[in-house]
Amino acid sequence: MDIVDDIALRLYCSHDMADQITKYIDKSEIVSTTGNHVQVLVYWGIQEVQTLTRLLDVSHKIPSPIEKHYGWPGMFQPFDHQRDTSRFLTLHRRAFCFNEAGTGKTSAAIWAADYLMNQGLIKRVLVVCPLSIMQSAWQADLFKTAMHRTCAIAHGSKRRKVIQADYDFVIINYDGVNAEREAIIAKDFDLIIIDEANAYKNPSTIRWKTLAKIIKPSTYLWMMTGTPASQSPEDAFGLAKLVNPSNVPKYKTAWKDMVMTQASRFKWYPKPTARDTVFKALQPAIRYEKDQCLDLPDVMYQTREVPLTGQASAYYKELVKEMQIQAAGETISTVNAAASLTKLLQLSGGAVYTDDHNIIEFDVSPRLQVLKEVMDEALHKVIVFIPYKHTIKLVQDSLTKDNVSTEIISGDVSANARSAIFNRFQTTDDPQVLLIQPQSASHGVTLTAASIVVFWSPVMSVETYLQCIARIDRVGQKNKMTVIHLQGSEVERRMYKMLQGKVDMHEKLVDLYREEIKGEKSE
Repeated sequence: MDIVDDIALRLYCSHDMADQITKYIDKSEIVSTTGNHVQVLVYWGIQEVQTLTRLLDVSHKIPSPIEKHYGWPGMFQPFDHQRDTSRFLTLHRRAFCFNEAGTGKTSAAIWAADYLMNQGLIKRVLVVCPLSIMQSAWQADLFKTAMHRTCAIAHGSKRRKVIQADYDFVIINYDGVNAEREAIIAKDFDLIIIDEANAYKNPSTIRWKTLAKIIKPSTYLWMMTGTPASQSPEDAFGLAKLVNPSNVPKYKTAWKDMVMTQASRFKWYPKPTARDTVFKALQPAIRYEKDQCLDLPDVMYQTREVPLTGQASAYYKELVKEMQIQAAGETISTVNAAASLTKLLQLSGGAVYTDDHNIIEFDVSPRLQVLKEVMDEALHKVIVFIPYKHTIKLVQDSLTKDNVSTEIISGDVSANARSAIFNRFQTTDDPQVLLIQPQSASHGVTLTAASIVVFWSPVMSVETYLQCIARIDRVGQKNKMTVIHLQGSEVERRMYKMLQGKVDMHEKLVDLYREEIKGEKSE
């Protein structure tokens, strides 16, 4: 197959295939016949190429016209793997994108959708994703990648109004889709993009059934996750049923028999052929791992928004009021500023230490949920830096309940015990997750078994922050790395911004204090 004058694709195929092509593609013709081989010209347009893709089933070999007719708008140009991902998505009405987290699949999907809009094939896009990345990932990337398109987040009291408006892109979380099913159906979105698609792996859930009702035969559906069927081959059934139901049996029990072997009444194990069976079911698909993306930076940064619960938000406001009263009556020193800001950080992370040494716990389930979303998308081990010991225990208890193996490194762990834990983390399957108090991540420790670092809360020292990242970003690291910031309060947003900018926090504590009591929003 080759391109002729940027106008047509030239194919060499069998007589039967040539007949199929000319039957289903109006802008095509047979130009020559030599023995069993036929030369066919097909107009190089997006609709023609989509049809050709369905007929030939060799989408990776068919060039998309996005390569000639698209200017790749935005603040930055796409990496090679992003161009390839965008090209692939434009060829398919229904498809999977299994690119690893941190490879920029969000922008790739936006470019592909924007191109289809330019071609008049779609008008409105519904992006379904976790609450934590609606603004920090999708809305932010839309502003950077396709700023000429309108977009809005459908959340809270304005959710239905946003859905009913005429935004090019509407961003909504999973529960929002369930709540506004009828409004979404009525608005008739042309393309639905599902991010972190493992949320739809179970066809018996209300979430899955709602999405199935929303999708029409004409609807484009792109499902994105870096870890397809990560827990069990059974998980592939629900995903395949939405994208390409002909790839799997009608009922899940039949699928289970295809991929699992029963060892006892309650124990099932994947069959040796399960991997290949899952691969065939989850098609059409594209997959890039970070290590394949040579033009990516070694360390990438992400932000996940985690709104404070009502109780935590109310207490946060009370602390800020106390700070305002304090500021009105005395000159604020660096020491006083540090103490007040530390309390705000403790509260944001889940537990406040009072002046009389008691502990007030807050609901950390939203932050835990986001952490688990991160782990679900992770291909390697994860390190979570948690500044405060009580919160570390809360996180460990929750992960243990979910059968996630963890170890803790804090000031209470002896040097010998730390060494043993670090060694197990580097050389064995368990622990999967290491929970570390940042001050305990000593110089010289190598933890390259992990490729993801999560900051549960920001630290108050640039040096400590950089040392934490350096535990995985060092000689012996074979994978691209991702640093993830969890944030839900203004003080966290301000501090992460300063840490990334390598600003000496201690010189700015009083300024941070004043910004907090003024109630100014960080950008």
